[in-house]
Amino acid sequence: MAGDITCGSLLQKLQFVWDEVGESDEDRDKVLYQLDQECLDVYKRKVDQATNSRDLLIQALDDSKIELARLLSALGEKAITRTPEKTSGTIKQQLAAIAPTLEQLNKKKNERVREFVSVQSQIDQICGEIAGTTEVGEQLATPQVNEDDLTLERLEDFRSQLQELEKEKSNRLEKVLEYVSIVHDLCTVLGMDFLNTVTEVHPSLDDSIADNCKSISNDTLSKLDKTVATLNEDKKLRLCKLQELAGQLYDLWDLMDAPLQERNMFDHVTCNRSASVDEVTASGALALDLIEQAEIEVQRLDQLKYSKMKEIAFKKQTELEDIYAGAHIVIDTAAAHLKLLALIEAGNIEPTELIADMEGQIAKAKEEALSRKDILDKVEKWMSACEEESWLEDYNRDDNRYNSSRGAHLNLKRAEKARILVSKIPALVETLVAKTRAWEESRGLSFMYDGVPLLAMLDEYVMLREEREEDKKRMREQKRYVEQKLNTDHEGPFGSRVSPNRPVTAKKLPGAKSNGTSINGTPPNRRLSVSGQQNGSRSGGKDSKRDATKAVSSPGNGATAAKEDASSHISGTDLAPSTP
Repeated sequence: MAGDITCGSLLQKLQFVWDEVGESDEDRDKVLYQLDQECLDVYKRKVDQATNSRDLLIQALDDSKIELARLLSALGEKAITRTPEKTSGTIKQQLAAIAPTLEQLNKKKNERVREFVSVQSQIDQICGEIAGTTEVGEQLATPQVNEDDLTLERLEDFRSQLQELEKEKSNRLEKVLEYVSIVHDLCTVLGMDFLNTVTEVHPSLDDSIADNCKSISNDTLSKLDKTVATLNEDKKLRLCKLQELAGQLYDLWDLMDAPLQERNMFDHVTCNRSASVDEVTASGALALDLIEQAEIEVQRLDQLKYSKMKEIAFKKQTELEDIYAGAHIVIDTAAAHLKLLALIEAGNIEPTELIADMEGQIAKAKEEALSRKDILDKVEKWMSACEEESWLEDYNRDDNRYNSSRGAHLNLKRAEKARILVSKIPALVETLVAKTRAWEESRGLSFMYDGVPLLAMLDEYVMLREEREEDKKRMREQKRYVEQKLNTDHEGPFGSRVSPNRPVTAKKLPGAKSNGTSINGTPPNRRLSVSGQQNGSRSGGKDSKRDATKAVSSPGNGATAAKEDASSHISGTDLAPSTP
């Protein structure tokens, strides 16, 4: 059998063959030598193969150890529980001991790599979205992972970076949504197309797209910021324009006394007249068609204003005349009306300029009236006191004033009050003269009262009062003389006299008028005012004033002449009086 064949048996068989053949020893030695060489070559090949195999195992063991060290270093682990502690034993035993550890570390490495890929992919995605190079949801190429550094510390660094980027993405998304909300509110107020406006910035800002899919890039945020700034500026400009139009509407309405119903039609325009930019939030409050509607109405009222200018101007003129009349300042109303009518018909002046000029005159007239108020109040008190003085003189002349007639006690009380009031007239006149002179010195003008210098009126009153006092004194002396003479003529045989309590019939005093008003007691100006009102003219008329001044009293012709002199200087050809 093949299993029984050995090198010895074969050598014996070879020897037997050689013996039969008769091979020489030299040939036999050559063959044997060849056999030894062939055996040696076989052994050598086997040894070489064994050596190569051993070297490969040693290399594999070294590679395994290197890989083990590299994995431990890459994973950042100093040692693991299954790492072999001894290096004794055959090579295969050592390889068998290392293999499970390598397998475990490779699995751990692959898992760690997947984690790195996941985190780095998310980081690259968010960075791309922020930079604007990547659209939301776009698939990116798998990032390259450095497998030499797969430590948990590095993974945590990537995770921290991802967390910061996610936070920034969240903040950016919140800011984008806030911008979109502001754009929506502004478009609503301005009456603009929100969808068209916001999609011009980026298509993903459409309301139909989910929030987490909206663009958060730097470019998108920059465009949104510019859009909001532009819309805010438009809102500010439109509000200024609308408020300007609302102011013009109010001015025109007030100018033409527009009814409340007509004004209410533009409440949506005038409601924001004094509002700030942030307070205007109503839908369409600053729409272009609304502003255009207000502009059209202003143009319509402007055109209508020209047709009503005459009515408005004469209304202002009447207001001006009322102020002057209340301040007892004489103006030529007829000339003022003619001049105003000529200006309007000529059309050489803008209606607004004319109204502004008249309002300026009204303001100046009010200021002038205010400066005269204190003096006019005292003039009224003086006139009232003079009326009481006149009534008291008539009352004192009434022989039946003490009779028990109806109302006698009321007259008695009035007489008592009148005497107190009359006693204050000299001080009142003195104060009035001082204030009038101070007023005239400060302005360099004469203080005119219904066209007559007030100081001349006061001087005449003082002169008339002195004359009246002299007349009274002369009458008292004459009455005393008459009584003494009567007492002497009617003295009885026993020296009796006529009772002094017996009333002496006397003629009516020269100072009394048939209507019960004293000429000397009433100041000339009261008659001037009454005369002016009865004539129905605010100006009083220069001629009627002059006639009324002449008819004051026959005494005091000097003061009357002074009044006439002052009246002749009054001119009313302008809208405002030439003198106060």
